[in-house]
Amino acid sequence: MTPGPQNAITDIEGLKVGHAQDDRLKSGVTVLTADTPFTASVSVQGGAPGTRETDLLAPDKSVAQVDALVLSGGSAYGLDACSGVVEGLRATGRGYRVGNTIIPLVPGAIIFDLLSGGDQTWTDTPYPALGRAAFEAATHSTPIGTVGAGTGAMTAMMKGGLGTASLTLDSGITVGALVAANPMGSVTTPGDKHFWAAPFEIDGEFGGLGPDAHAGLGRTHDSRKLTAMLERANTTIAIVATNATLDKAQCQRVAIAAHDGIARACVPAHSPSDGDLVFSVSTSARPMTTPRDLALIGHAAALCLSRAIARGVYAATPASGDLLPTWGQLNANI
Repeated sequence: MTPGPQNAITDIEGLKVGHAQDDRLKSGVTVLTADTPFTASVSVQGGAPGTRETDLLAPDKSVAQVDALVLSGGSAYGLDACSGVVEGLRATGRGYRVGNTIIPLVPGAIIFDLLSGGDQTWTDTPYPALGRAAFEAATHSTPIGTVGAGTGAMTAMMKGGLGTASLTLDSGITVGALVAANPMGSVTTPGDKHFWAAPFEIDGEFGGLGPDAHAGLGRTHDSRKLTAMLERANTTIAIVATNATLDKAQCQRVAIAAHDGIARACVPAHSPSDGDLVFSVSTSARPMTTPRDLALIGHAAALCLSRAIARGVYAATPASGDLLPTWGQLNANI
């Protein structure tokens, strides 16, 4: 397995990612879409999720494909970002056709970033406009760090961020991950330097510092985040995708497997106060050739997700009013 040309979910042909953020608000929206609908499912493993239209992604539900997926800040307010994406899709004639009407299908999930130091004095929710702007900005590449849904993200000890990573299997199947990392847990070992995801790093993509020989088992849980804000201000939400042809049940199995990537990169993970969720997407461009392919796709999805979490935190940039330092600020002498 080797990373794709961009080391990003957009290495999967046809997928596009767009971001919009309000730096004064310290929040934003990230949208994944494509020129045609795609198969998708979801797995929720956290105890405090915030979601929209995820029930239709269950394998037994009749809708087979969706038009976009949304990752947003803003907690419950951020779910309205999906409405902005629906408006954008409808304006282009995209959506599920019922008679002479069009219904764009846009599931979404949110992180809690309302206490990240941003200005929350607004009256009308800004998230529909952010959602539409993110949809209209979608391209076949994506930045990482303090951008889109990762703008106000925080981990236990430092700023979080928006991350992505990819792998191409020997079969030619490509797998990618896109994540807004805002967990209750820490993504670094005690000392703020080494990432828990270090065993899965490729080519120094988040500093090349390697594993921490003195990390222990994560038995302590120091948290600058809990000191600065409420205990429930958490969640890691992600999208994993592949160009392999998967049905909804197989997509769900990949989403379940990908949650291992969160657990390897965030300690602890999947807590009662996290809303940890993984969407899984198939563009159905490349048929699987062996029964082993599905297992390898799930494994690669978990690897990509661990790396994407670390990359997003590693790339976070400081801004006025931040409650927590970035990894770069804490490790300026490296």
